[in-house]
Amino acid sequence: MRAAVHRRQRNWGARVREFEWLGLPAVTLENELLRVGLLAGKGSDVFELLYKPLDVDLVWLTSGGFRPHAGGFVDGYGGGWQEILPNGGGPSGHAGASFGQHEEVSLLPWDYEIVEDAAEQVTLRLSVACAKVPLRLVKHVRLAARSARLELEETLANESNVPVRMMWGHHIALGAPFLRPGARIALPDGVEGIPHPEALNEDRRRVADERFRWPQASSPDGGDVDLSVLPPPGAPSELVYLTAFPARAWYEVGGDQVGLRVEWDREVMPYLWFWQEFGRTAGYPWYGRHWNIGLEPFSSYPTYGLAEAVANGSALELGPNEERSFSLSAEVLASG
Repeated sequence: MRAAVHRRQRNWGARVREFEWLGLPAVTLENELLRVGLLAGKGSDVFELLYKPLDVDLVWLTSGGFRPHAGGFVDGYGGGWQEILPNGGGPSGHAGASFGQHEEVSLLPWDYEIVEDAAEQVTLRLSVACAKVPLRLVKHVRLAARSARLELEETLANESNVPVRMMWGHHIALGAPFLRPGARIALPDGVEGIPHPEALNEDRRRVADERFRWPQASSPDGGDVDLSVLPPPGAPSELVYLTAFPARAWYEVGGDQVGLRVEWDREVMPYLWFWQEFGRTAGYPWYGRHWNIGLEPFSSYPTYGLAEAVANGSALELGPNEERSFSLSAEVLASG
């Protein structure tokens, strides 16, 4: 149990609120434009990213919603935004440790502390230590008054005397009501795409299994597919890995009224996983119920897990007692 702390309440400017949600500790950072909810008791998940002037929550939720006590990642997956470390994608193993889907920090409780609480800016410090590998992750989340930009600064530390390999990423999922068919994705010039080698749906793929220059990919029948425009429900599900970003990588996604711009440090996360689920997956866990995408900065690929990333050379490595810093921001863009 956290010790009770009396904190002066404030209902203007930047502000912070601690409470319990789904039986777990949660924290909200808020100002005149945004309300951001983080589930400290499980994964530091962002479960709310509300743009208040339009009452639009950019967080996408699954049909089942958040179920933090359900067990594995997929069984309890509610949508939103998760931190992934040290295994990205399916169950895998490395150096004697076995990992489930997107384990392990996404399923662990995080410690947190409010380190700045002023009307001009609030800052939340969250930290977690992995159970299966000697890694500790510290994250500072900041929101300034009158700003629609959420800022993250992170430090990942290897707390051992041996090198450690890992996958590190931000699993950001987006969908309705924020996104609709016809919404567009913008990326820097020169970005290249690597399709996942296997189809997500047995009957059809959206793109052919060959590298491409964003946004034009080849379809399986030899035509062109513009991946920058989100299709209507029923399009094949797909996964591609985007790379060749500038040093400060970025994407923008959205419609006419509101959009989202995400910027991050390419040196640490040179890949952007573009997950596309448009209602074509008939079996577990989606059953044709979802229309959503994921735009997920990652250190490594593919979604087969850490062993495959080690084999293809994309796994991130921290040397003995080494630290690595990383920064990411998410800004809501509104027209008018």
